Amino acid sequence: MKILAMGKCVPRQILDNEALSHMVETNDEWITSRTGIRQRRIAKDETVVSMAAEAARQAMERAGTRPEEIGLVLVCTFTPDLATPSVACLVQRELGLPQEILAYDLNAACSGFIYGLVTAEALLSGMEPGKKALIIGAEVISRTVDYTDRGTCILFGDGAGAAVAVASEDKLTADWGASGDREVLSAGQLLPDGSRTPLAMNGKEVFRFAVSTVPKSITRLLEKAGVPLSDVDHIVCHQANHRIVEGIAKHLHTDLSRFYENIEFYGNTSAASIPIALCDMQEQELLHRGERMVLAGFGSGLTWGSVLMNW
Repeated sequence: MKILAMGKCVPRQILDNEALSHMVETNDEWITSRTGIRQRRIAKDETVVSMAAEAARQAMERAGTRPEEIGLVLVCTFTPDLATPSVACLVQRELGLPQEILAYDLNAACSGFIYGLVTAEALLSGMEPGKKALIIGAEVISRTVDYTDRGTCILFGDGAGAAVAVASEDKLTADWGASGDREVLSAGQLLPDGSRTPLAMNGKEVFRFAVSTVPKSITRLLEKAGVPLSDVDHIVCHQANHRIVEGIAKHLHTDLSRFYENIEFYGNTSAASIPIALCDMQEQELLHRGERMVLAGFGSGLTWGSVLMNW
């Protein structure tokens, strides 16, 4: 499978560390030194659907893709605007895509875009040649955040990133997994009175999970493909925390400079973080056709996944 182009949409409102320090006991130095985050985007008028549609529209325009060419809309999110209809169905309507289409949401939290790539490749293989997929990561996490909880509110932001992809002779190599655990990171548990709990996270356990699981997943992935890490041009991990990326690089015995990071501008946007990063890389002209990329996601579920693919 080949990605033809990326698009992104982030909210207009910026919540920087200085502004956050007036909402909860914290400061810019404390947040930046522990996470690498300087600001995040917070949705006000924007919705998951509106951002997903705009990111997809950008990607389609850059790829020169017409609506009738789309055969699949897959939206990766754990914060949909509605339980039903799905974000994907509403994006189909918003963009005027064909009704004879597969459109649904996928919830693997911060691993969502990786799960989405694997799923899209399998589905495209059964469609008529030339059909393309929209794979979108979109979240409005701010609606789940408790802004009195310093441990979580400093981390998360809102946004959407989208890819237009088509089946090709270049197949993904993938590694994935899941281990059910709602004690480490969870959000939106339904309570007896009908309300939902805010996002809750055990930061130390998330760190241990990520720096242990992701390097093992990437190592298995590269062994399966028969490709040494030195032959990979770009490594893009879920943008959860700069210290986690440092830990992954250390466990892989490779230089941190090989990892693309943009967390300082957006915070942790869950399923949107990898496609937003790829879009920024595309806009910065860092990606060139034929280059090898390792993409790796990890998060609530617990879930993880990594793919090796050519740009």
